[in-house]
Amino acid sequence: MSNSNSWLEIPQSSDFTIYNLPYGIFSTNQNGKRAGVAIGNQIVDLAAAQAAGLFNDLNLPAGVFETGQLNDFISLGNGTWSALRARLTTLLSDENAGLKAVADSVLVNQADATMHLPVQIGDYTDFYSSMEHATNVGIMFRGKDNALMPNWKHIPVGYHGRSSSIIPSGTPFHRPKGQMLPAGAETPVFGPSKLLDIELEMGFIVGKSTELGDTVSVDNAKDHIFGMVLFNDWSARDIQKWEYVPLGPFLGKNFASSISPWIVPMQALEPYRVASPKQDPQVLPYLQHEGNNSYDIHLEVYLRPDGGEDQLISKSNHKYLYWTIFQQLAHHTVNGCNINVGDMYASGTISGPTKDSFGSLLELTWRGENPIQLKDGSERKFLQDFDWITIKGYCQKDGQRIGFGEVTTQILPVKD
Repeated sequence: MSNSNSWLEIPQSSDFTIYNLPYGIFSTNQNGKRAGVAIGNQIVDLAAAQAAGLFNDLNLPAGVFETGQLNDFISLGNGTWSALRARLTTLLSDENAGLKAVADSVLVNQADATMHLPVQIGDYTDFYSSMEHATNVGIMFRGKDNALMPNWKHIPVGYHGRSSSIIPSGTPFHRPKGQMLPAGAETPVFGPSKLLDIELEMGFIVGKSTELGDTVSVDNAKDHIFGMVLFNDWSARDIQKWEYVPLGPFLGKNFASSISPWIVPMQALEPYRVASPKQDPQVLPYLQHEGNNSYDIHLEVYLRPDGGEDQLISKSNHKYLYWTIFQQLAHHTVNGCNINVGDMYASGTISGPTKDSFGSLLELTWRGENPIQLKDGSERKFLQDFDWITIKGYCQKDGQRIGFGEVTTQILPVKD
């Protein structure tokens, strides 16, 4: 694989090649939160680059990269995103374009940076878009004859989640507590969740707002999406099972969701569009679209007991999703719901067709009946305190690679 199109030295296995150029918010000991773009093991400090005059003709507002979130930059629109991306590509590929001359003041080692939430997330919606996942869960809870609910193949099912508890990679959280109904019991008990689980997901971030009453068509949805991140929607299965009827997820979900800190722009993902799964029966006209509308993004989940080694427990792919991100956004707005820059939309658990591609421990262990054997001799049905979970994702084609980095989180004991 060649990453030689940049004058910077970029490791062969890097997620952050010149074909990627993802956006994030970082800080250092010297500077507060600011916008940056990842390249190899470094970050282009966009505020410093602007101060050095490298973007003078792009009409960027003063201070736009020093607000502590990317919302203000994203709000400038697709034309600005494309212009800045083109400029960064030139600066990183042409030694004489100006960046190399000021590299000491503009480039920051990723090892010296702390990453933060990349956007201010006003609203968050979680979908349920993997047919394999929905079928698996349906079989467990309702049996094979009633695995998918009657509406599932007609609408992208979703629910509104809690944006305040979305956290960046590296931020631990405490095991949640709540009400649960033990097997065979008639009354609930209260305590720490015993069935804490992962959900392998991806999220997209809104890049263009709408007014109340507006709708976004499935064909125009791409114009309203800025980029994508890795997403781990933690789930307390015992709390969830007791509370989700009749209105759906609540305390079993809203205690934490983790995202990767780098937003990969949709323009970088364009070469990796592939055909979507066949939808049968045919969906209603407002959800119909043609062409390649899914993304070939390889996904991996690793579990590490505290003091132990990472162990690969799942390999899946974004392309397995039955409902595309464009259908998700079109359906979300078809009733006139307005959307805002920075809003987060998660895919729902991404499970594939084989057992090793399931995106949750609920499926991987089939409700705990088939525990995962770890290298240290222990086993997992669900997560234990101090376990680490890491999700990675990448695209690879024609000698080029782009990746999402990772989202890594540790589970802490319940907080008194």
